[in-house]
Amino acid sequence: MPIALDDMTTAATETGSPSALLQELYAAAKPQPRVATAAKLADFVKANGLRSLALHGILDDLSRAIKSKVQAEREGAITAYDELFRKVGPLGGIDPFFVPVLPDLLDRYQESGKAESVKTAAEKAAKQLIRLSPPELAPKVIEQLFVVIESNSYKWRSKVGALELLSTFSTSAKDQVAERLGDYVPRLAGAMRDTKAEISSAANKAGISLCNVLTNPDVQPFVPTLVKCMADPTTVPEAIKRLSSNVWVREIDGPTLAVVGPLLIRGLNERGTTVQRQTVILITNLFKLVRSNDLAALHSPTVLPGVERIIESAAFPEIRAFAEQAKEAVLAAIEGAAVPAVDHLTESLEDEKAAFKDLNALLEKETGTQPDAFFQIALQAIAFSVSQLVRKRSFNEPEWKNTYVAPYLANFISKEKSEALAIEVRKRWMEIEKARFKTETHEEDDEEGEIICDLPFSLAYGGLLLLNHTTLKLRRGHRYGMCGTNGCGKSTLLKAINRKQIENFPSELKAAYVEHDIDGDESGITVVGLMLEEPRIKADETEIRATLLELGFEPERQDVAIMSLSGGWKMRVALCRAMLMKVDLLLLDEPTNHLDTKSVNWLQDYLNAQSHITSMIVSHDSGFLDAVCTNIVHYQKKQLVYYQGNLAKFVEKNPAAKSYYTLSSSVVKFTFPPPGSLMGVRSQTRAILKMSNATFTYPGAKKPQLQNVSCAVSLSSRVGIVGPNGAGKSTLIKLLTGETLPDSGRVEKHPNLRVAYVAQHAFHHIEEHLEKTASQYIQWRYQDGHDKEQAAKATRALTPEEKKLFDTPIVGKNGQTRKLERIVGRQKLKKSYTYEVKWQGLDHRQNVHLPREQLMELGFQKIIQEYDDLEASREGSGSREMSAKLVRKHLEDVGLDGDIAEYNELRGLSGGQKVKVVIAAAMWSKPQVLILDEPTNFLDRDALGGLAVGIKEWAGAFLCISHNQEFVGALCPEIWNVEAGVLTHKGKAAVVEGAFESNPASAAGTPAAGTPLAGTPGASTPAALSTPAGSGDEALAAQTLEGVDEKLSFKAAKGRKKLTRKQMKEREERRRLRTVAFLSNSIPGAVREPDTESDEEVDGKKLRIPSKLTKSGTTTPVLAGMKH
Repeated sequence: MPIALDDMTTAATETGSPSALLQELYAAAKPQPRVATAAKLADFVKANGLRSLALHGILDDLSRAIKSKVQAEREGAITAYDELFRKVGPLGGIDPFFVPVLPDLLDRYQESGKAESVKTAAEKAAKQLIRLSPPELAPKVIEQLFVVIESNSYKWRSKVGALELLSTFSTSAKDQVAERLGDYVPRLAGAMRDTKAEISSAANKAGISLCNVLTNPDVQPFVPTLVKCMADPTTVPEAIKRLSSNVWVREIDGPTLAVVGPLLIRGLNERGTTVQRQTVILITNLFKLVRSNDLAALHSPTVLPGVERIIESAAFPEIRAFAEQAKEAVLAAIEGAAVPAVDHLTESLEDEKAAFKDLNALLEKETGTQPDAFFQIALQAIAFSVSQLVRKRSFNEPEWKNTYVAPYLANFISKEKSEALAIEVRKRWMEIEKARFKTETHEEDDEEGEIICDLPFSLAYGGLLLLNHTTLKLRRGHRYGMCGTNGCGKSTLLKAINRKQIENFPSELKAAYVEHDIDGDESGITVVGLMLEEPRIKADETEIRATLLELGFEPERQDVAIMSLSGGWKMRVALCRAMLMKVDLLLLDEPTNHLDTKSVNWLQDYLNAQSHITSMIVSHDSGFLDAVCTNIVHYQKKQLVYYQGNLAKFVEKNPAAKSYYTLSSSVVKFTFPPPGSLMGVRSQTRAILKMSNATFTYPGAKKPQLQNVSCAVSLSSRVGIVGPNGAGKSTLIKLLTGETLPDSGRVEKHPNLRVAYVAQHAFHHIEEHLEKTASQYIQWRYQDGHDKEQAAKATRALTPEEKKLFDTPIVGKNGQTRKLERIVGRQKLKKSYTYEVKWQGLDHRQNVHLPREQLMELGFQKIIQEYDDLEASREGSGSREMSAKLVRKHLEDVGLDGDIAEYNELRGLSGGQKVKVVIAAAMWSKPQVLILDEPTNFLDRDALGGLAVGIKEWAGAFLCISHNQEFVGALCPEIWNVEAGVLTHKGKAAVVEGAFESNPASAAGTPAAGTPLAGTPGASTPAALSTPAGSGDEALAAQTLEGVDEKLSFKAAKGRKKLTRKQMKEREERRRLRTVAFLSNSIPGAVREPDTESDEEVDGKKLRIPSKLTKSGTTTPVLAGMKH
């Protein structure tokens, strides 16, 4: 606390007057007495307050002495500075009074010879001085360093010293340097070109050091190159070449653009056509990754004029075309930005003036007098700090009170008053910011409920600004539905609240984040064990078990391992954990994922009954949001806009939000590649994947998960698989696709069949590739012409018993024994395949072809399946070109933004975007069957509509596990209901039971007798067939099969007379006319007239090849390769 003037005089008398101490300091001939006197002077200032520096003329006298021609005076002054910095500096708030001395200290670096001690003292004091300023005031110190660096009046040692000190700020004030990097680095160009080698070397090192603040890994390897270009313009072409060939995938932030900007300007001004082309390509790549339109608008004026000049004057059309692309990329990046572009650093100058004026007014009100000139030096520093903190929206109270405001005031008024004023200044600027960025929230004034949170904030993820100067306002007991497109930051906001990353979020609010799955490291313990080990749960075991029972966990299920639970039951575990924490705020991220209808209803009732718990809900389930939400929070232009009522009322006020209720492709369109052909399969309704009487029991389970299950899939199948949580839906799919083997029964599939399976927890497909972009991931996965993910499946690993088969001798016809090493080839043989076998210890000339059936009998089913899958994958993906352009187009076809697909790492994508990547990767090989397990969990309404329309237009088979009745009902006429281990068929089955033409061994496979197809006309009709309109097989699918036994048998197609050339022309013309008639039919839902070879009348003519008739007179479908 400052002391009174009388007390100050007394202290001066007791310890010696400052003038006497100064005289003694200057007269000291040796270092020891000089340091002792300087320490006394520092103690005097510390005891009498900072104002004593001005009252006793200490600052003025030291400033004179440091420039004196007398060495003792210079050294004495520098020693005094050093002691003041060390002893008074820790009190805080003294740096504004001493920073202007820095050029004088650096000027003493030139001392040498007998005055070498002066240089040493100056170096020591200068290093102490630059440590005094807190980070936000570092720019003031750096400006003093540039006074020396840019001036011609300082010697080379002074400049080298200034450059070395400048380098230290890349660590002590990293953020502040990064913000001004575009200003600092170009100002070093003159020093880099200095003829004095020491100066140019130090300048280059300083430039590289400052550029180390860059956080973009894509540009970090090029920092030395960029710095070198500023010193040597002849290196620009080589630098442009290197940067233009780099793969840019990270978000481009302000510091990166600031450093690369000068190089781009020089590249645009180069005369060489190659450099011009590479420069405009580099501009295109960079601005595509600038996600902040304001940032792009700030830097666009530096490049647009040069790009437009190249468009007008470039000699080659190719260069002009690249320049056009660059211009489009820049204009797209600045779309929606403020005009003129906002430079927030310049904008803060007005806040600095306002803060200075406000501080003077507050102090005059507090003390009754206007602050004098000496006090105003401190106020100017405070005003600068306030303007920077406000610009960054940093309102952390300890930072204002303990670092940037109160310490500077405490040198002139009491500590208590200075802290109170610091809090008052912070409060005033918070109100100014709130008024400055206030947005229309659409929230009525009569809203009821206690406000538990009302604070301004911004939210960013990496270099992407998600929310800008918006307000988070929550009321107790309200349930807020968070609505917005995929990638807008809904889940990021919930996670930021849970991790306490929202600045000034009320510390007393207890929040729990509930996502679609529990953490993987918790999966090895039981359900009750997880609750007991959770430190945030204070309940005892009795209360835990009671809560679990309330959520549907029977006593025996409470003690099972979490790893054995289905996705739906894991979700209930996460919900129960949040309930037992007894929180104030529930953060629910897709809470209905994996939940069956009964569980969703229970969750709705539970949330609606909570009058003291506030909920923030991210969900793509429109029905759920309608049932529980009291408010909707909409992401709109990086703002949170609030609406009262549920989703239906929100849509009434915003008709454009109807996409939350409809499945349409008006916003997002999915387009899948056509499925590849299957050898021998000419009918859309022929079974290509089939399971017969399969039973499966999990290890340790008391009863089978699935029992006597039979089902079949054809190319025209559209199957919805439904049932309660844990019933075995995902297990059924794993059995069908071969990922799990049944205990009994058979699973058969066409040898060349390709299945795209997107699992329930889809992200496991890309967990090990988060550093890749979506495009790079697909290129890696299929770069060898086949699907690496499929080859790496755990189910492909051989068991010890299967490995022993390779050591089992195989006896040939001549009695020789050989051991199989691997399968190296495959070829068609009649209705089956033979496989080329490589023998252990023998070269390839000894290879032989063994029939599929023989290898199956020997136990090599998994080896055969692996090779079949490899060949099928090669057939689908091996013929596709893996260029970046085509992969990007493929990803765009599933609704992923092309720039995100090509430039953004997978780790930065939202859940919905990751699902699109997984679907696109699975569809690259042109599969014939697409299986989606809970596809609606992460896709928003627009993407869900695009997916639904894309599947409708796709010609392959589709199977879907989902609790979303709207999605299943829109796509799937056939339903497989799995409950209590039993599969029940409902609806229309688009499959003719039987065998694959190329695999006669599957002829015996039929559905189990205990699984009748509901909706069929009678016991004699195995299925009511259904195919997509226009597939060409409607006539076959519509025919009723009569007079057949439980086991289907069909007549072989034989005796068919070959058509003449004229008849074939007539047939092609009839088919063409049918196609034209169908395409020109404007009636919604019109069905295409089928192409058929029956003896019905077509265009007034009879076909000459009669079909075989059954005894009952109905036509029997013929499956080639099957015997009667």
